[in-house]
Amino acid sequence: MNSFVAPLRLRLDGDALLANWRWLAKRSGGAACGAAIKADGYGLGATEILHRLTSAGCRDFFVSNWAEAAALEPLMDDGLSLSVLHGVRVDDMATALASRARPVLSTPAQVARWKEAGGGACDIMVDTGMNRLGLDWRADVASLIEGLEIETLMSHLASADEDGPLSTAQLARFASLRPSVAARRFSLANSAGICLGSDYSFDLTRPGLALYGGVPRREGAGHLNQVVFPQAQILQRRRVPAGDSIGYNATHRVGADTEVAVINLGYADGYLRGFSGRGTACIDGAQLPVLGRVSMDLIAVDVTMARDVTEGDWLTMDYALDEAARTSGLSQYELLTGLGPRFDRIWH
Repeated sequence: MNSFVAPLRLRLDGDALLANWRWLAKRSGGAACGAAIKADGYGLGATEILHRLTSAGCRDFFVSNWAEAAALEPLMDDGLSLSVLHGVRVDDMATALASRARPVLSTPAQVARWKEAGGGACDIMVDTGMNRLGLDWRADVASLIEGLEIETLMSHLASADEDGPLSTAQLARFASLRPSVAARRFSLANSAGICLGSDYSFDLTRPGLALYGGVPRREGAGHLNQVVFPQAQILQRRRVPAGDSIGYNATHRVGADTEVAVINLGYADGYLRGFSGRGTACIDGAQLPVLGRVSMDLIAVDVTMARDVTEGDWLTMDYALDEAARTSGLSQYELLTGLGPRFDRIWH
């Protein structure tokens, strides 16, 4: 058995994950609330997230491709649904036809391919204004998909995290398809769409970011809980004399003697250079600023006020996603999915 302990870890709050899903489910009204667990559960571990959300009552899950589906399919019991958002390429057909997961068909070629192969239940993506994946809502969608066994007709909101006319337009366009398309369920709302209100919920919602502690709109503030807490171990504590600089290109020069902890974390782990001179760590309630540039594997933190902190101790990085996004200039999605494989992932 490998007893190696990495010098950096993600402390993952399972109770916060479930509380977030339950809040989103309540905001979804009468619609079922699913979960996007693509990109290995936004970097946190799709298998563990599926287990935990299933225990809370979630039954609908979404991944991006067939490799992700294959990793999760052995865990899917008869009451669970798994959809593959990127549809089915020629190369995917053998896998898709044998799988319990459903393709989300998004092009006329995919629709034709699935019909010709005698494929079973599927989902359909309609583009209502994002101009990404999906059948054009202005086309004769009903005729194009006639003859398919459609579980869910879905679309994706382009800017539900902002106040503007596009979400309202997309809602109207999507709703106009309902009378003519024989789908069992209709689904439009992502995390931000859930926050927009019950008109966007239809039969099924598909939150992603908000499950993991992201705050997609102001309505989620105070309700969505931080799930991810990056922690890194101190490799060295040192005194930097007044006038010396710290890190690459000497971007930070100390004005007084400063106690510095060098910790095992950097941009190779997803703690990116946007945190240079802006990020903070904490221990026992003390806020400890990052000094100088973030490098590949190391950062320096001012521990002058933390007298007892020493080599081998662990610091927790301030990483509440909405605030960390403002600090770093990165999106909340990048902050989550960029956390690298060198972290031990430890659920509590």
